[in-house]
Amino acid sequence: MSLDHYVSQVHLKNFYSPKLGNLMYAIRKSDLKLFTPNARSVCRIEEGNTNACLREDRIVEEFLKRIEPRYNSAVKKLMTGKIDREIIFVIAGFVAYVSTCSPAGMRVLSESLKPVVEHVSAIIDSRGSLSPPPPELGGKSLTELLQNGTIRISINPKYPQAIGIQSILLLTASYGNCDWDVLINSFDDSPFFTSDFPIAIECGSNPDILNRIVPLAPAIAIRIRPNLSHKREQADFSFSYFRRTIQKLDRSQVMNINRLIVRCAETTVFFRENYDWVSSFIKKNASFRVETKSQRVPYKKGSIMRTTQEITRMTEQHVPPDRLYSR
Repeated sequence: MSLDHYVSQVHLKNFYSPKLGNLMYAIRKSDLKLFTPNARSVCRIEEGNTNACLREDRIVEEFLKRIEPRYNSAVKKLMTGKIDREIIFVIAGFVAYVSTCSPAGMRVLSESLKPVVEHVSAIIDSRGSLSPPPPELGGKSLTELLQNGTIRISINPKYPQAIGIQSILLLTASYGNCDWDVLINSFDDSPFFTSDFPIAIECGSNPDILNRIVPLAPAIAIRIRPNLSHKREQADFSFSYFRRTIQKLDRSQVMNINRLIVRCAETTVFFRENYDWVSSFIKKNASFRVETKSQRVPYKKGSIMRTTQEITRMTEQHVPPDRLYSR
């Protein structure tokens, strides 16, 4: 059985604490417990990258061979402003992998599919294309059973993962053809955090478009701003639409980004230094996570499903199980 890391160890090792050696600090959002793991012991699932829905069930491992060995070099060059196609591919590929194969990524993708399945099921039911429900269900139609909660749609997370893996190169090209803000953090007493889902979301100037903020190391992050002129159905690995700016952040901007990182983490936040303010800061922002919101919008004689993501306060039933260690 393979123990697959859904957040690459090369990324996590950048957050090791000089005080701890080959360890970093971590706090679970569920109970706010502090512990000090190494990169190998966290963010891993048995056979997490194995997907039986695909013809080659571990094909994503071939993709990672092009990403993980080059990650640290790409981050160092990015900090110096020396950006080339390989750097863009490696960083964009890291983001694409996490968004596709992490538990949070699969959950978010599953949530976006659920209302679509419900909507299509209701259409099929209205056309009389389904067999009558069994008497045990009171003779109600599938649509009625869905509406009253007797039947619920459940998406196998491996299915959206398979879709993501199949399109991971296209997703990499899409991220690589966005506008990137390279965010430099010069405050040693306020380094960037990371997490088991290090892709924070942020509303941009257009409320319908989300930016993604990704911490790469304690002193550097990137903000990926979608480029609407890029034709996403075409995988452009020349990254001809790529644009970048370099921004040196002030203290309040750093704190705001760390706030988003904590809120978007699925279960666990990782950090380099355990300063006095860290525990209370994480506590204030621990009760949030990324959720998919869907809305059915009338269109011509029917409707279309509009989905987006937002940071939402969790209720008890939303608190995810601890996926930190393999069982």
